[in-house]
Amino acid sequence: MISSTFLAYAMLAWLGVAVVALIALWFVDAPYGRRSRAGWGPGIPNQLAWFLMESVVLISFYATFLTTSNHIGVSTWIFASLLTFHYVNRALIYPWRTRTKGKTMPLSVMLMSMTFNTVNGFFIGADLTTLSRADSWLTDPRFLIGIVIFFSAMALNWHSDNILINLRKPGETGYSIPRGGAFTWVTSPNLLGEILEWIGFALLTWSLSGLTFAIWTCANLIPRARSNQRWYFEHFPDYPRERRVLIPGIW
Repeated sequence: MISSTFLAYAMLAWLGVAVVALIALWFVDAPYGRRSRAGWGPGIPNQLAWFLMESVVLISFYATFLTTSNHIGVSTWIFASLLTFHYVNRALIYPWRTRTKGKTMPLSVMLMSMTFNTVNGFFIGADLTTLSRADSWLTDPRFLIGIVIFFSAMALNWHSDNILINLRKPGETGYSIPRGGAFTWVTSPNLLGEILEWIGFALLTWSLSGLTFAIWTCANLIPRARSNQRWYFEHFPDYPRERRVLIPGIW
């Protein structure tokens, strides 16, 4: 059994890696999607890559979560259900809805993402089983506010994903300007939704693992959102200049 002290120090070290990743991704665009480019190794079919790199979170999480000797209460099962709900969509539903036939993701990017997701799944699984939240936690303001943020952000993420998916007609592979919904105000509302979702999860669990995952999500997606904005400006002269990157009216 892993001690809570060792687990805490390991997660703090993992947060340090997140800072390094944020700095690196601020200057080097991750080579997938609209930023795909040669030089990062062989390509894996895009939908398969998304499935593999997202599904490992559930494998890592439950391999840790279900082998604990600690009592798992109702609150902790709810935390696990929320994580599962998110990743069932990301691994089993979302990839196969995308119209990316013929597109690939570099194997190196997929493997780095799988490593990242495996580590995070382990930390969340190990940490949540040590919390021992009483059932009364379900009426705590932190849980109630966090779960509202979680599901509101999930709705924003899903709605924005739907807009992006429907930009392409069956058989099309190009890019166009997304319009409607939160795209009216920001370039990447899908990424904003995912960031807020994990901030909500960190709040409703009130855990170091939740906070760590939220910070890692920011480290990955804030530079990506900035890169998306630059890409649209470079490729679409008529792209709405008033759109912000992630925060309406601010940035």
